[in-house]
Amino acid sequence: MLTLVPEIGIDLGTANILVYLKGKGIVLREPSVVAVNVNTKKLVAIGEEAKAMLGRTPTGIAVVKPMSDGVIADYTVTTMLLEHIVAKVCGRRRMMKPTIIIAVPSEVTQVEKRAVIHAAKNAGAKFAYTIDEPWAAAIGAGMSISSPRGNMVVDMGGGTTDIAVLSLNGIVTSKSVRIAGNKFDEIIGRYIKNNYSLMIGDMTAEEIKVTIGSAYPDNDKKTMKVGGRDLIEGLPKTVEVTSGEIREALKESLKTITEGIRTVLESTPPELSADIIESGIMLTGGSSMLEGLDKLIAEETGVKVIKAEDPLSAVALGCGGALDMMDKLRDTVLSTY
Repeated sequence: MLTLVPEIGIDLGTANILVYLKGKGIVLREPSVVAVNVNTKKLVAIGEEAKAMLGRTPTGIAVVKPMSDGVIADYTVTTMLLEHIVAKVCGRRRMMKPTIIIAVPSEVTQVEKRAVIHAAKNAGAKFAYTIDEPWAAAIGAGMSISSPRGNMVVDMGGGTTDIAVLSLNGIVTSKSVRIAGNKFDEIIGRYIKNNYSLMIGDMTAEEIKVTIGSAYPDNDKKTMKVGGRDLIEGLPKTVEVTSGEIREALKESLKTITEGIRTVLESTPPELSADIIESGIMLTGGSSMLEGLDKLIAEETGVKVIKAEDPLSAVALGCGGALDMMDKLRDTVLSTY
């Protein structure tokens, strides 16, 4: 009986992990959070279960986010996480070691790429490759990048915003801005602390962003009650914040992102610029779902903006597309060591 080698594509994001198994599609979708026993160094929980432990763990259990700004922050925990993923997707008694493609931000260093590949091999991969996130995001969003036409994608994840112009199956010009969803959460938490003397957790800051966060002044009157610890009294307290306040808090970070997009547009060859004007800018990634972001980018650049049908899954789906084109991409788009 012929046993096929498992082929896996992984969007190993700062905020979320998505895993694509060739022949089955996306089979795993979890937050990039791991709970570890400090004494035994063993995994206690991953994903949603670990995320629910943030700020609630007893002594002896540490909740860790092993990825930061799209790259490995904790190599040991990342390897443990990948081992868990491979075992869950392929089975612990797998007959053959899998081939793995992992998406990384476009401007990571060779050392950072090497760390990802080594972690994948230590987790059980026979062959491991990295692929640039904008390339994967474009393919996953259904863009045709093999022709000599210009295509532009802005992929906003948890740690980075990757901006790129693609043509003929390659990246023509790109920029990676280390501001995205997690930075938004941090800014919101700091705003609530400074303006209301209220300490809130990361999960509360994320909830504020998702519920009333916005990038464009369409609906600045949405409100949300926020609970936390009063920094003056030391007691629990609840305040009400508006979407207008959150938009103002995020204004400078959003400006950095739109300036990055303008920089890439300004460095794009004229022929490809004409194509982008016609086809527009594709928005992908979980953080691209921030309300009004498409309107803000369109206003700042003068180029129409399209949201991907499934922005959160685009990179993982693109990794799946890369698995189907391994022979064509091995010497160009894919990297290994």
